[in-house]
Amino acid sequence: MKIAYFDCPTGISGNMILGALLDAGLDPDFLKREIGNLRINFAVSNLKEKAQRGNRDVQSQVSELYKLQISKVKKAGLAGTYVKVKLKTQEEPRYLKDILSIIKRSRLSRNIKVLSSRIFRRLAEAEAKVHGIPISKVHFHEVGAIDAIIDIVGACIGIEKLGIEQIYCSPLPHGKGEIKSAHGFLPNPAPATVELLKGISTYGTDIAAELVTPTGVAIISTLAESFGDIPRMEVSSIGYGAGSFNLPLPNLLRIFIGEAQIPAEKDAILQIETNIDDMDPRLYQKAISKIMQAGALDAYLAPIMMKKKRKAVQLVILTAPENRDAVIEKIFEQTTTLGVRVYLVAREKLSRKIVGVKTKYGKAKVKLGLLGKKVLTIAPEFEDYRRIARKHHIPIRRAYNSIRLSP
Repeated sequence: MKIAYFDCPTGISGNMILGALLDAGLDPDFLKREIGNLRINFAVSNLKEKAQRGNRDVQSQVSELYKLQISKVKKAGLAGTYVKVKLKTQEEPRYLKDILSIIKRSRLSRNIKVLSSRIFRRLAEAEAKVHGIPISKVHFHEVGAIDAIIDIVGACIGIEKLGIEQIYCSPLPHGKGEIKSAHGFLPNPAPATVELLKGISTYGTDIAAELVTPTGVAIISTLAESFGDIPRMEVSSIGYGAGSFNLPLPNLLRIFIGEAQIPAEKDAILQIETNIDDMDPRLYQKAISKIMQAGALDAYLAPIMMKKKRKAVQLVILTAPENRDAVIEKIFEQTTTLGVRVYLVAREKLSRKIVGVKTKYGKAKVKLGLLGKKVLTIAPEFEDYRRIARKHHIPIRRAYNSIRLSP
């Protein structure tokens, strides 16, 4: 599986993403031709009347709206690609429906249309939330309609052309101070950017600059699988997308592109442990049941020997971080322990998919474990084969095999 990792030590923006993709091998002429599939629609709102009069060809009128400038630059001695959309005429603010219409009517691939539309909707939702207005009233003056269209659609074009199937990203840095906007001075990061950063790993810096922009975060938060360390991969190409600042660090976004060595899903969960030597063993089943109901992913007991040769059990619970407090509270309620140990552990797992199958005993559900696109495990849902075994009065093993062999 071909994957990409965005390394963002000095932030992320739409043109930095586009610059990094170009630097990593995206053909500039190809990008311009593909973006050209949008040109017939760019100026519909502004030039409709002229086009209807037939004064000039719509394509030639639109071509006067902007120029896509791609150049090689150096940031603190390191080379990268800088992309700038230079507007040749004043553009009117566009609403979300206008931009979605431009994308829908274009000659781009279906995948690019879907991805770029998702990004724009996410961006509009953030703007609507922070300004307290309906999403239909959001107009893209703050990010610049043509700038945003080229950055967002261009990023989707590059990802498709380079064959990138999954995207990962580093945690994103915050700048400090204030930034100037159409609404006056705003705290840095901008309110819409902060809204888009929800659920993403971030950290603060002492750099007084807008390191992360709404367009950049909208793109990466929509497309990235996770934000953390670089996954295991065999790197085939590296690209540097330049920003517009001169900073203590090179203002460059770095992209690694290559083959995933283990295309497993990655996340982090909590492992909560405690040792118990004074609890009635008959109560463990109910305790585990209650702990699972509180949000635990799994729970199990292991026999251990404690000091003074005391026999005991170790209770181990796995849970998502957001269920931490509820699970710990239930452990204290249902067991005799006086304390627990909590660890954040990395996890790699097969992607999972539930499918319905038909067997000679009726319908059932099967959980598939996939490594990339390859099915490695087939696990019937226990409740389904227990139900089938009871209904048809057959051994549970036969029900299990009938379901497992059906796919």
